[in-house]
Amino acid sequence: MDILLYIAAGAGVGLIVGMTGIGGGALMTPLLLLFGFPPQVAVGTDLMYAGITKAGGAWSHHRQNHVRWALVKLLALGSIPSALLTGLLLEHLFKHPDNYAHLLRNALGIMLLLTAVVILLRKQIQHWASKASSRNWARWRPQATFIMGVFLGVFVTLSSVGAGAIGTAILMLLYPALRSTHIVGTDIAHAVPLTLCAGFIHMYLGNVDFALLGALLIGSLPAIHVGSHLSRKMPDELLKPVLASLLLMLGAKYAFF
Repeated sequence: MDILLYIAAGAGVGLIVGMTGIGGGALMTPLLLLFGFPPQVAVGTDLMYAGITKAGGAWSHHRQNHVRWALVKLLALGSIPSALLTGLLLEHLFKHPDNYAHLLRNALGIMLLLTAVVILLRKQIQHWASKASSRNWARWRPQATFIMGVFLGVFVTLSSVGAGAIGTAILMLLYPALRSTHIVGTDIAHAVPLTLCAGFIHMYLGNVDFALLGALLIGSLPAIHVGSHLSRKMPDELLKPVLASLLLMLGAKYAFF
């Protein structure tokens, strides 16, 4: 019966992701915690889930020439090494995964709060980025992109959240001239190697439940497809604020309590 519950959970998250485009990590990891999974198992399993589910989207965007691979490389130069270093520190600084569970829970809370803010202020971020003058700091963009990659590498490894909504916000702020399709395509293309790398790190640490992963994928993959078709009929301006409010409450719970 648990397997059926996890398949249903995967389908529910997949449906919401398909309708809203909000990253699965922000929804799946808190849901797994509510099911009673330890934070390290929730994060590790969700990272593998995210890498697999995003791979198809990255390939689709690549075929449509929506991916700026130079930016993907620059982000990955920061994110992949920092993800590996984060995994090494978790292994060597803590004797058992339970000892760093609180760290993962707090990191999850912080990233959920940031994700909620990004969802609520997305239009304002786009407007501010399009109006801001970039002449004075354009030469610092590569360094800023690398640093943001480092930030994502650390916090995505610790929380499984941020490769989607926060990665998109970073690209919007740093490269306001990019078309929205290129921002989304570039973000997804970077999210795949980052989440898979972080997922393999957690697999090495023993934090991936493969039976759970299989059940989530069985439910979510067809549901994402269905959700993408339903998205045209759903009130986007209602759904996203509701989800953002939920993420704010969950984020406050895990970040501060």
